[in-house]
Amino acid sequence: MSSGLSEQRRDGVSETDMNPPMKRLRTAGGGTETPRGEQLEERSAVDVSIVMPVYNASCWLDECLQAILQQDFTGSMELSVFDDASTDDSRKVVEGWREQLEARGISVVTSSHNSAQPRGVGYAKNKAISQSCGKYLCFQDADDVMLPQRVRLQYEASLLHPNSLIGCRVERLPEGSTERYTRWINTVAQEQLLTQVYTSHGPTVVMPTWFCSRNWFLKVGPFDEGGKGVPEDLIFFYQSLRQGGGLSRVSQCLLIYRYHEKATTHSVTEETIWKLRVDFLQERVLSQWESFTIWNAGKQGRKLYRCLSPTNQKKVKAFCDVDENKIKKGFYTYEESKEIPKPKIPILHYKDASAPFIICVKLDMTGGVLEENLNSLHLKEGTDYYHFN
Repeated sequence: MSSGLSEQRRDGVSETDMNPPMKRLRTAGGGTETPRGEQLEERSAVDVSIVMPVYNASCWLDECLQAILQQDFTGSMELSVFDDASTDDSRKVVEGWREQLEARGISVVTSSHNSAQPRGVGYAKNKAISQSCGKYLCFQDADDVMLPQRVRLQYEASLLHPNSLIGCRVERLPEGSTERYTRWINTVAQEQLLTQVYTSHGPTVVMPTWFCSRNWFLKVGPFDEGGKGVPEDLIFFYQSLRQGGGLSRVSQCLLIYRYHEKATTHSVTEETIWKLRVDFLQERVLSQWESFTIWNAGKQGRKLYRCLSPTNQKKVKAFCDVDENKIKKGFYTYEESKEIPKPKIPILHYKDASAPFIICVKLDMTGGVLEENLNSLHLKEGTDYYHFN
């Protein structure tokens, strides 16, 4: 998104402009939506733009669009759809809902590109945002279903937290898929939305539930347009935190979050996510610490150590564990090191180790043992330790 467009958008999001949106006219070219009037800034801003990238989603769109139609929000809304080179009839399905949506007062803006290949979800989201004019942005995946109060409750939360990403609780479909992940989305505490941003689960406010002000998006964004394999949501999420953005979650379940094998999240490798997490951890946490302990002397703890910068490797005063076999070894030797002698890091029982800790044991995987051990030390998350796995 160009800086010129950003300036143009700022003109369109005046807090005092509460006029309903102008109707859009479809162009004869069968693709893009053109607002009535020649310049985008002449359009009246609406309260909320529902931002929806679409790629081969026709089998889910009817349910998704029906749910948008049933929103109980009484302010002005628009649906902004960008089709990323779908080869199914997604565009036709969206157009089939236009009359009903506009009769309900929800204006519809759609466009696409002429390339044979999709350009990726980051590109599609940026395009959907740039053609929209809402003061607030509600991100909606075409395969998910919003509950009737979603826009209203997240809009109210965004008015209170204009520089935050607002999320919500979710219901996972099919039920029982990604059980641990879903439990984490729904139970992570408000303060942990900030402390658990380094875990392998990704953004603590999950992307399909995002809602934010346009002004905040413009300060942080746009999304990375690297295409397939790029976690544009995690990159944006970290950038929002760098800018001082907040995180908040509406306590109700407002979204049915669908799990299926075609989801774009499956194209992102664990190593890509790992590197982003390590870099952000070093930037935000380890740079502030003089020394620390890695909790887990096993594979994950050692991998974290090896991925740290030389400066941060030197800050690791010990590994700690509960495995007596690892503890008996006494130390971990960093064999790949070019230093002579090679670094040897002590391995201690967790009760003999000292804070601060980086926890490299997966949450909710030890039958509560890890959590009990942590609680027994009376430590404060975000001060004495951070979860990494």
